[in-house]
Amino acid sequence: MPALVSHPDEVKVVSRRFGMGAADIEKYIELDGYKAVQQAIAEGPDWIINQMKASGLRGRGGAGFPTGMKWSFVPKQAEKPKYVLVNGDESEPGTCKDHVIFLHDPHAVIEGTMIAGLAIGSKLGFIYLRGEYRYLLKVVEKAVADAYAKGFLGKNIFGTGVDFDVITQTGAGAYEVGEESALMESLEGKRGVPRIKPPFPAVVGLYGGPTVINNAETIANAPHILLMGGEAYAKLGSERNGGTRLFGISGHVERPGVYELPMGYNLKRAIYEVAGGIKDGKKLKAVVPGGSSCPVMLPEEIDVGLDFDQMGKAGTMLGSGGIVVLDETVSIVEFALRTIAFYQHESCGWCIPCREGTDWIKKTLTRVYNGGGNKKDVDNVQYLAENMLGRTFCPLGDAAAMPTIAFVKKFRKEFEDYIEGHKAGTPIITVEQLVGAH
Repeated sequence: MPALVSHPDEVKVVSRRFGMGAADIEKYIELDGYKAVQQAIAEGPDWIINQMKASGLRGRGGAGFPTGMKWSFVPKQAEKPKYVLVNGDESEPGTCKDHVIFLHDPHAVIEGTMIAGLAIGSKLGFIYLRGEYRYLLKVVEKAVADAYAKGFLGKNIFGTGVDFDVITQTGAGAYEVGEESALMESLEGKRGVPRIKPPFPAVVGLYGGPTVINNAETIANAPHILLMGGEAYAKLGSERNGGTRLFGISGHVERPGVYELPMGYNLKRAIYEVAGGIKDGKKLKAVVPGGSSCPVMLPEEIDVGLDFDQMGKAGTMLGSGGIVVLDETVSIVEFALRTIAFYQHESCGWCIPCREGTDWIKKTLTRVYNGGGNKKDVDNVQYLAENMLGRTFCPLGDAAAMPTIAFVKKFRKEFEDYIEGHKAGTPIITVEQLVGAH
């Protein structure tokens, strides 16, 4: 198991069982496991949804939509079966939180899936793991099998007359299926491309039935919320942003790791106190605050709270909680090229703005990186990104455009200085060689 890190400022809720052997069902039960779902069965769907609304829990996958409200959108009466879908396709660069939940506390995801099912009247849940997380599939499948063996899953769970089943599935390594409608397409055995909305999944989702889709961290919080009470959970965070969040702090810091901090915790403190500051005493150059799709922040912008609202006011996003710290040695030109190369590679190609936009930005930045650029290219990159924004079927185009626009606006002089200092004749390197060299 990877070594776990900790800091006194952490408030351990979803991570409270990490490092305690809770992947074993007996240990999980000893640590209050499967109590919340039994309480949920006794209290009923309305109570569950009211507790989730009171908690202020917002989607931990990045969208930040209120969880209790999302569950309440599912119609109580439906002609087709209802489903719960756990999005464990953690593919956003810089994000590394869901895998520690699956590794250390898989039963929390299972129990949370059951609670969501009880809330909406579903009898079947799917746990969809990122394709590269196949090493975790055995851990999750064993947890599911053990829950069945105990009578916690299947027919007549806990002897209550309630039925609920859980099925695990892995993807094939496509970033695109992190988008909820593409995820449903993939799970149905089709190509993972987004659906046009409306209709929305709460009404017409998986196999045409009403469906709740939540990130793995969101779902893993549900049992803790029911046990401690929604209002108590809400008080741990900031206004309109209840509870805690797993933040993966990586890059040029002394103590990289996954930390659970209260929503609204100061980003500057997270970097300099929790993660130990910039490695080797170097200066901070920039911070990507929530995964690669989030607009970059300058050092003078990071004295801000880590919640959805405060980060939005700061001109960026909380995203998936992946904080990437860049020191003074980083070339923003190279970093921007690496970022757009990822999104160009992962674009499903379904819509023209994303397919063509990411490709042309990558080609332009590759030319700049190789010494063949001119200052007009900087304007062209910004123009292309701005014309992708808000014009694609799914958020992948926005995820590529937003960081690109921020790189150009905040580091224009670095791009222009790079172009002046790297004229034609510089050895040509492909993006593939660039990535392979590091």
